[in-house]
Amino acid sequence: MGKIEGKRILVTGPAGQIAFPLAERLALDNEVFGVARFSDASTRQRCEEVGIKTAVVDLSKPDWSKTPEDFDYVLHLAAVIVPGEDFDASIEVNAVGTGHVMSRFRNARACLMMSTCGVYAAPRDYSKAVVETDPIGGTLQPYAPTYCISKISQEAVAKFAAQEFGLPTTIARMNAAYGDNGGFPSMVVDMILGGVAIPVLPRGQGDVLSPIHEEDIFAQTPGLLEAASVPATISNWGGDEGVPVPDLAAYIAKRIGREAKVEASPDGIHQYWLDPSRRIGLAGACEVPWQAGVDRMLAARHPEIELA
Repeated sequence: MGKIEGKRILVTGPAGQIAFPLAERLALDNEVFGVARFSDASTRQRCEEVGIKTAVVDLSKPDWSKTPEDFDYVLHLAAVIVPGEDFDASIEVNAVGTGHVMSRFRNARACLMMSTCGVYAAPRDYSKAVVETDPIGGTLQPYAPTYCISKISQEAVAKFAAQEFGLPTTIARMNAAYGDNGGFPSMVVDMILGGVAIPVLPRGQGDVLSPIHEEDIFAQTPGLLEAASVPATISNWGGDEGVPVPDLAAYIAKRIGREAKVEASPDGIHQYWLDPSRRIGLAGACEVPWQAGVDRMLAARHPEIELA
């Protein structure tokens, strides 16, 4: 598809860590509307300052009266990621809310729905990257116990809606997105600076992630929209390189002149090493190597630190 220009685009959750830099870039050449609850008014202001038109919409009971009736593209990126065990509340927003979005804007040219690699079951063989046909089932993430289940439910709703409404859809299973707006590598930086141990699973048992820079996310969005189909297209969405979290932490620590404390245990955060082959075929290879991306992130978020 190439560059997206002159289109009307709906972005759900535009103030989010992944959605904001994407929506900001798209707004340079398109008419972008962002919908969210905007419970923090400053996040709405931040969106509007970069040219994103906004409306307050609660996806669990949406009022679409403040948005246009038609969009060329729908980027459904909003998600509830919360602690606690209120599964019904998470499913209501993440899954049922997806049905509301896709029903209301069924006439769009394409819908890109961002899922998560957390829908996959723990791999049987950690020496192989996860492919889209591998079993799903989710892994428990201690910071958000309801998230993986609600996203599996979301994918089921999106598959149904794509077929029921004839809405070409891509379901993209996101891994560790990062950049100037934050992300997991930025959280690792904060833990190192704070002297906090970084919780990981034992080596070779779920400690490898596929980080993807926000610039590559923007560059690959047109291809993923072009790949949208009925039934829905499913693709991993991570970087081209698998990176063990201890290696990521060691690199960051060296660059900022600090020591990384990595704590491996069965209670660490489960990571996924994703096979990028399908996504490369649909949307192209990544252009930002993870080390270069981390350097850019450090320069943007911590200009006070002189990198070693």
